[in-house]
Amino acid sequence: MRKKSLALTTIFSLIYQVVVVICGIILPKLYMKYFGSELNGLVTSITQFLGFITLLEAGVGNVVQSSLYRPLAQKDDAEISKIIISSNRFFRKIALILAVYVAGLMVFYPFLVSNQYDWVFTATLILIISISSFAQYFFGISYQMLLNADQKGYVRLVLQIVTLILNTVVCGILMSLGFSIHIVKLSTAAIFILRPLGMNLYVKRHFNLDLSLKLEGEPIQQKWNGLAQHIANVVLINTDVTVLTLFSNLINVSIYSVYHNVVYGIQNLVTAFTSGLQALLGDMYAKKERELLVSTFERFEWLIHVLIEIAFGCALVLIIPFVKVYTADITDANYINIPFAVLITLAQASYCLRLPYNIMVMAAGHYKQTQASAIIEAIINVVVSASFVFRFGIIGVAIGTVAAMTYRSTYLAWYLSHNILNRNLFYYLKHISVDVLVFALIYTICGVFPADISTYYEWIMLAIKYALISILIIAVVNILFYFRECKSYVSGAVNKREGKK
Repeated sequence: MRKKSLALTTIFSLIYQVVVVICGIILPKLYMKYFGSELNGLVTSITQFLGFITLLEAGVGNVVQSSLYRPLAQKDDAEISKIIISSNRFFRKIALILAVYVAGLMVFYPFLVSNQYDWVFTATLILIISISSFAQYFFGISYQMLLNADQKGYVRLVLQIVTLILNTVVCGILMSLGFSIHIVKLSTAAIFILRPLGMNLYVKRHFNLDLSLKLEGEPIQQKWNGLAQHIANVVLINTDVTVLTLFSNLINVSIYSVYHNVVYGIQNLVTAFTSGLQALLGDMYAKKERELLVSTFERFEWLIHVLIEIAFGCALVLIIPFVKVYTADITDANYINIPFAVLITLAQASYCLRLPYNIMVMAAGHYKQTQASAIIEAIINVVVSASFVFRFGIIGVAIGTVAAMTYRSTYLAWYLSHNILNRNLFYYLKHISVDVLVFALIYTICGVFPADISTYYEWIMLAIKYALISILIIAVVNILFYFRECKSYVSGAVNKREGKK
């Protein structure tokens, strides 16, 4: 049952991330085409400033999810109900606090862009973009965590896939008909409200929740630690756009968003392979299946590193050719910046490198213990980005992101080795060394071949050629350094195929 749930969640997560990448490419291009790079930069900037809402689930939501593993394993409906009650109350309080934050943002943020847009235009746009996020935290996030913890994340993913496609189609039609950005974003808010409504309906029909129970004590431990980590994570993720908004201009924000959308989409595709892993490891951890837990983790650890090598190795050599084609008809800004492209790709690769270690830490519920590292990571990004942006511009904020994410990924691997799995840090260092070697070989060897293209078809052909070269390099290097793992996966695949026959 666990394997089936993991497979379903992984499949739908991959489909969802493919849809995210496609829609994430289509919509910004339409914004730039119909509204210009400056307005696209404004929408990106506002969305980042509203990150306190949209990224909340990455903090407290994970604490709620971790709290649900044990009662779900024990089929304790009463305890599950208490956790959901406590979660609902907490998120409603947070949503009210964030309402005050949005009100403050509506008052003060417009002054940052007053040279380009009037106060009413910007303030109303902030209000509209925030609507769908508030609906999620008033109605849906607790049930989303329940579905994730019960290894039914595929239900949430189906709803997200449908609403994302619908939103892209509707926004494209509205923009082509000449509607304003306010109407376009209002349609997005209306469509995304369907997500929490759909999850509420599913949970009420498939779980025996009693939301009238009275709480005695606090069923969710470490939720404030989770919130602290969330705030640090929000600062980390929003630092680049905030620094560019304050100390640069909206054109640079738009340039940043184009590259970030590409690498962020790749990051999400890699993350999709781990979508059901936290619930699986959390279930094993709750049941104290230590040997199975360690062996499962190590198999996924190697696989995730290989996926990162494939995804970001190809991104290193394909992102500039893609941006050339993608922005060929955009004349109000120069979007080609090779050093920035390399750095932003390495930054997101570094973020993905932490995935197996961060997932295991969350599955074990060690939020308080790792809180300080999240805060330090955010501080590194703020200090380095703010210091370097004046001299290096957009490249400076990328340097800050690389430094911060490299620190936290290494820390989480160290913490996991010493406090949860109790294994030598050499395993992590070996993985990182192999990753660096692979990236260097891909960038060097693919750089020998010309990449002078002007159409999407030519880019696809180039991508196929580079992908084949990259996969060959990755296969050779991993056979040399991880022969046992390669042999194990090949043998498993062959045995599975023969078993089906």
